[in-house]
Amino acid sequence: MANGKSTGPSYAIDGYRPGALSDIVGLHARYYAKHWNFGLPFETKVGMELAEFLARHDAEQDLFLAAYTDDGAVASVIIDASGGGQRGAHLRWFIVSEQMQGRGLGADLIGRALGFCDGRGYERIWLTTFAGLDRARSLYERTGFVLTGEDEIDQWNGGVREQVFERVKPAASRP
Repeated sequence: MANGKSTGPSYAIDGYRPGALSDIVGLHARYYAKHWNFGLPFETKVGMELAEFLARHDAEQDLFLAAYTDDGAVASVIIDASGGGQRGAHLRWFIVSEQMQGRGLGADLIGRALGFCDGRGYERIWLTTFAGLDRARSLYERTGFVLTGEDEIDQWNGGVREQVFERVKPAASRP
């Protein structure tokens, strides 16, 4: 399926394809090094945790979505319900490459992820991010996420203030 609000490479949204793991780790590593000076500790954390998720991925509970061009994965969003714990389904590894931003791709991926969760009756979805990612925060808030916690914890080793956002499914739309 080709999409896009502006000119640029067309893309297809699909599940896992060979090379997606390294593409997604690379997207995170390059973006956060360029804009936030994150280094090797961040890149290895993303790589290890994403590999661990893929090794235990349960297609009935979890969602792996990526947008692909001919060059590989250019965006991703993952719902980790099997490893989300008591908080609920964990939205993770959401990223859109800089060359694909501004085309509605991020909103499309988040919408698909939330539709997946709603279709499975997940009442609570949560994510961790950090202060300063204003465009992502705006998208989260537009789709029903609310800031529920903020802490000086810096699991990414980048000198940032961690934030937790949650989306609770409205009672009227629960099964």
